[in-house]
Formats: sequence, structure tokens, C-alpha cells
Amino acid sequence: MKMQRLPFYLMILALLVAGLGTAWLRHVETDVPLMPGEQKPVWLVEARIDFFAQGGETTVRLDLPDVTPGFRLIREQAASSGYGFAVLNDNNNRRAEWTRRNAAGYQTLYYNAQYLPVSRSAEDSLEPGQFSPEVRDVFWDEPQATAARELLRGALSRSTTPASTAREILKLLNSNSPDQNAELLLAAEPGRADLLVNLLNQSGVAARTVMGLYLEDARRRQSLTPMVEVYTDDGWVVINAETGEQGLPENLLLWSRGETAQLDVIGGENSRLSFSMIRQTVPAMALSNTQFSDNIFSLLGVYSLPIEEQGMFKLLFLLPLGALVVVFMRVVVGLKTAGTFMPILISLAFLQTTLVPGLISFILIVGLGLLLRSYLSYLNLLLVARIAALIVLVIFLIGVLSLVGYRLGFNAGITVTFFPMIIIAWTIERMSILWEEEGVREVLTQGGGSLLVAVLAYLLMSVGVINHLSFNFPELNLVILALILVMGQYTGYKLSELYRFQSMRADD
Repeated sequence: MKMQRLPFYLMILALLVAGLGTAWLRHVETDVPLMPGEQKPVWLVEARIDFFAQGGETTVRLDLPDVTPGFRLIREQAASSGYGFAVLNDNNNRRAEWTRRNAAGYQTLYYNAQYLPVSRSAEDSLEPGQFSPEVRDVFWDEPQATAARELLRGALSRSTTPASTAREILKLLNSNSPDQNAELLLAAEPGRADLLVNLLNQSGVAARTVMGLYLEDARRRQSLTPMVEVYTDDGWVVINAETGEQGLPENLLLWSRGETAQLDVIGGENSRLSFSMIRQTVPAMALSNTQFSDNIFSLLGVYSLPIEEQGMFKLLFLLPLGALVVVFMRVVVGLKTAGTFMPILISLAFLQTTLVPGLISFILIVGLGLLLRSYLSYLNLLLVARIAALIVLVIFLIGVLSLVGYRLGFNAGITVTFFPMIIIAWTIERMSILWEEEGVREVLTQGGGSLLVAVLAYLLMSVGVINHLSFNFPELNLVILALILVMGQYTGYKLSELYRFQSMRADD
């Protein structure tokens, strides 16, 4: 017997794994938040270029971040009236280019980008086992060459790794009382980052200059900070040439790498580059839709549909949850309802009308419909004609209630039209027959059970987390399907039948 049910259990397991696994992959791949209303911090960075145009053709090029460990580019744009703008890839270096046929006088160009902080594990850097970069040749004048050899001799004697070599060189350069070799080199090369790169390359260690931007909220007129990247067995390591601090600070955005100039202005003079930044908080869902619009999960979702269709699917994705409540209340609890799908549709109507106005409207429509149905029974109509007449009467009742509610100033009166009219007509017909055959008590039992199930389904559907998960992770309906199939196999006593054993417990 157990072996015969094995395929069923395997199918349930497959549904659970497919639903939960796909939802988790969607969350990981597209950053769709698991909780509604989740906010994420982003940095809005603005680069400002000021220069004086000489009255002819003008071309401005600005280095842009390519690989930004710890940050992900969300969007970028430029504000440059009268200029053409494009983002170019020049030998794997991203550059912004502004062009104008004729420009004269003082000019100001803006470039802004939005960056999302991410885990450092997501950075794109050279890993162990990949190719080692070439060491650049360094040419010194004779006095500097001698000073460099002497300084490196002392640093190399106290170091074993590229990072430790860089630290020992910085100790000699940043000493409160540097020796004559360090003084000579600092006088010839005032930029400590460039000097450290030259000394590291001279010692056989691959190093390069990088420009970083420290992100501080609401700061203006900031400039790039020169840093040094040293190639080690663990990849590139960032070192601050001024403080000797090793590692990439969380608030440092690597802006450019290499020897190329950060800003080139052709046809202008007196150029200046400055940065402003501000920390913002934006909805995580909006960020996900912006970043991953071309992702396979987004293409298989409903985000690409028009807003009207998205609203329809938002309600449709709640139907399986209502079906789960109906199955649980009928199979496990043993509650009687007037039909299977009527409570689900009524609960969806409650989402539009809200609970209390929806209950009042539903009871009024069904109550008046039963009175009209009792009159139709005296006319001895055929079933089809009776149902059709009842549908027409239900429409009139809904219309009258809507008008009365509107005149009395109740906005809920208009939303009465969300009730499923065909289902209500069939419900009235079924309750009327049940009244004639089983009596008022059975009508109240099934009608009250239907309303109770509808209210429970409404309370569950109106939870914000459930609304968010059902719409953004539709694959979770596979989990609901698995639960319905499991409950469909239940053949034991229902919870409502336990009262039948109360007398036995009393005797014991």
C-alpha cells in the first residue's frame, strides 16, 4: 500500500521543491524582496565638469567606473544642454563623451549615477589562478635611481609578500624623520601614490594607480583620492598611499584605474572636476524592476504586462489561497458551505468593498433575492427561465443598492458591483431549494458557513506579506497545490465531528 502511494508522495515533494526553489532563485537572481515595503540605501553621485570653451569644436571625455567592488550601477544619465552625449568603451575602459560643434564661454556639464551597495563577494577582481599582470618598466634619473635602489633594499629586507613590501615602503616614506633617499624621491615625485607605484614596479611587484571617491552623505565639491592597487596571491589589494591602510573601505567607490587622465577637454581650458553625493532610500521592488528587466525571471513574470492586466493577475493569484482555505474548512474542519467556489469569489469581492460594507451588501442582496425567488416559485417557471429571471433581478438589486449607497454618501455602495452576479443568482436559487427541502436551519448553516469561509479567506488574502508573495512569486502556488493534494487524501474524522464524542468522554 505504501509503495502504491510512493508516486503521490514524490509528486508532492516535487511540487514543494519546484515552488520553493524557484521562488528562492527569483529572490537571489533578481533581488525581489521577500517582505513588502522593503527599502534599500543607494548613493546618488554627481560629477560636475567646469571649463572655459574657446569658441570652436569642443569634446569632453570623463573616465567612468567600470568594475566597482562593493557597488552596483543602477542607472546613469547626463545633463548637458546643447551637447551630444554617449558612453563609450575604449579598451575596456568606460568613458563619457560630450561633443558640441560650437561652444564659447563658461560651460558646466553634469553626469550622475545611482549606485547600490552590495556584498564584497560580488566584486569583479582578479582571483588566484588567473593571469598575473605585467610589471611596468620604471625609468629614473640617476639621483632618483640610486635613492630608489637604497630605499628598496631596506624595504625588501623586511618584507616577504607584495603587500608587506608596500607597507614597508610607506613606512619609510611616511616617517616623521625620513632619510635622505625618501626625501629625494618625495621631492622629485610629490604624489605619493604614483611614487609608491613606481617603487613597487621597480621591486618587481605589479601595482597600478586607482582613483577612489569617498562617499559621505550630503557632501559637495569633493575630489578623487589617489590610491594604489597591489597584485597579490589573493588578487588586487587596495592600499591608501597616505595612511597605509590596506583593504577597500566600505564607503570608497573605485572610479578609475590605470594611467589615463580622468578628464580630457579638447577645445577648452581651465577645466575642473568635482563630485557631490547624497544617500537615498528607495523601494527594493523598484530597484529590482529597474536592474533586472531583461532577466529570465522578469520575462516569465507579469511585470512586463500592462498595468490593467497586472491588476487582474494580482487578484487571480489570490484564488489558489482562497481555494486552500475552502478545502481546509470543508475537508479538515467539516464546515458546510453553499457551493465550493462561491466563498472564494465573495472573499475576492470583499477585497474591493472591504469587509463590513461587503457583508452588509451581500446579506441584503441574498435576503432580497430569496424573497423575490419565493415569488418566482409561484409562477411555475422552468429552471432556465427562473435562473435567467433571477440574474436580471439580482442586477437590479445591485444597481439599486449602488445608487442608494451613493446618494447616502457611502462609497462602498458603488463597489457592490464587484460581487459575482451569476454566482449570487445560483446561490439564491440553491438556498431557496434548500429552504423548501431541508428547512431554514440548513439554509442558515450553509449560508453562515459560506460567509465564515469567505471572511477567513478575505482576512488571509488582505495580509500585506501574502499579497506581496502571491504576486511577485507566483510559483508559490505550486506549494499551495501540494497542500491541497495532501488534504485531498485526508479521510479521517473532521474537527466539527468531535462533539459527537463528548458524551463518551463525559461517561468516562
